[in-house]
Amino acid sequence: MISFRHSGNFDNTEKMLKSMKKRDVRVILDKYGRRGVDALSQNTPVESGKTAASWGYEIHTSRKRYEIVWTNSNLNDGVSVAILLQYGHATRNGGYVYGVDYINPALSKIFEQMADEVWKEVTAG
Repeated sequence: MISFRHSGNFDNTEKMLKSMKKRDVRVILDKYGRRGVDALSQNTPVESGKTAASWGYEIHTSRKRYEIVWTNSNLNDGVSVAILLQYGHATRNGGYVYGVDYINPALSKIFEQMADEVWKEVTAG
């Protein structure tokens, strides 16, 4: 047999949950979306500057999830030039251009700062 007893109430828990529900994490995500665009633009290898100038972001939300998606609108034959720069690509004459990991270093500090700020926001009293 399992039994459970408690005394008191859940007023503090309910107050904390209601407070968290009112917090707007989207404002924080918007700020870091813009910072990510700046970091990606500054770190993108530059030949013409078109790829560096083509970064943007979207915030996707659902009931249980928030997500920032960084985008780059510079395409070559339907393929993202940003991805070709990151991972490398074959050339028309049979050669290969090696990729340069510029996306991960550009966003790593953004991720750390964002995680810290979002955690503070959702745990603030």
